[in-house]
Amino acid sequence: CIRDRAWREDRHGYVALGMKQWKRPHLSKMLGREVPVKFARKAPAQSDRKCLVWGMAEAPDGAWRMEDGFLRSRGLGAALVPPLSFVLDQPSLYVDPSQPGRLDALIAKSADLPLGEIRRAEALIGRINHLGLTKYNLSTPAPDLPDAGHTILVAGQVEDDASILFGAPEIKTNFALLQKTRAENPQARILWKPHPDVEAGLRKGQVDEADLEGLADVALLNIGASEALKLADELWTISSTLGFEALLRGLPVTCLGMPFYAGRGLTTDLVPRPDHRQTDVTLPALVHACLIAYPRYADPRDGTPLSPEEAVTLLAAGVEIPRRNALLARLQA
Repeated sequence: CIRDRAWREDRHGYVALGMKQWKRPHLSKMLGREVPVKFARKAPAQSDRKCLVWGMAEAPDGAWRMEDGFLRSRGLGAALVPPLSFVLDQPSLYVDPSQPGRLDALIAKSADLPLGEIRRAEALIGRINHLGLTKYNLSTPAPDLPDAGHTILVAGQVEDDASILFGAPEIKTNFALLQKTRAENPQARILWKPHPDVEAGLRKGQVDEADLEGLADVALLNIGASEALKLADELWTISSTLGFEALLRGLPVTCLGMPFYAGRGLTTDLVPRPDHRQTDVTLPALVHACLIAYPRYADPRDGTPLSPEEAVTLLAAGVEIPRRNALLARLQA
């Protein structure tokens, strides 16, 4: 039961270190239903509470790392739209392929899932595809493009994102990603999709229009991820979550880094996969680990625990969630 899991994980409480002010009300709702969350700058000398940090921030030994889940919201985190999913992991996060964490353990165990859980994952894949859901669910439609040959969607990223800092040994910029994709696919039509946080001016990773010449045939500006994927025959990325969303839709994916879904036998990987990712998995098994077993979901309005299926319903309904103003987003990004 999803509520039993929330109780088991939260019943001793949390002390959250160095959390940005805007995140605190949402963390209190999602994690403080049993015991109110304490916010602090440094870990207490002694405590029964779990110590919590955001992302790959400096952390004391034994701390849990928190990040957004892979079905996050209808809107951007950088724009201070609150999430309805989160993950807790240790010793590291899914963005760090150098050492196995909780997600890797769940993926390893997914080969032994009962048939009912595999069917559940398959149903979740089907529903996500039917509803066109993605991590941020920005719904701007794509332009009508003329018929062409083989079309590759290139997924841009925030260049100082942890998944690039920790999981991209060679190609670390969007410009270099485009250069590599064009060099390997000189005859393809290449569609360039910048990361929405970058387009909004909130994060690093802009590629100037002049630099796109000869590398990208079409720039998909302010286009929703689901709509962009409909235009592509395959996807190239460093480590974007859009690659995971492409796998859900049956598209081939080439990775120049090592995101959480790479090194599992489902992607073409241009960097070596780590030793702890030597076992291939099926797509339903990967989805069960990444969208059912690993994250927790909570209604961002009041923190009520949700199942993955309930979270999908909430995202599809487009429930309006209050958020902070855009100026504050720029100051806190």
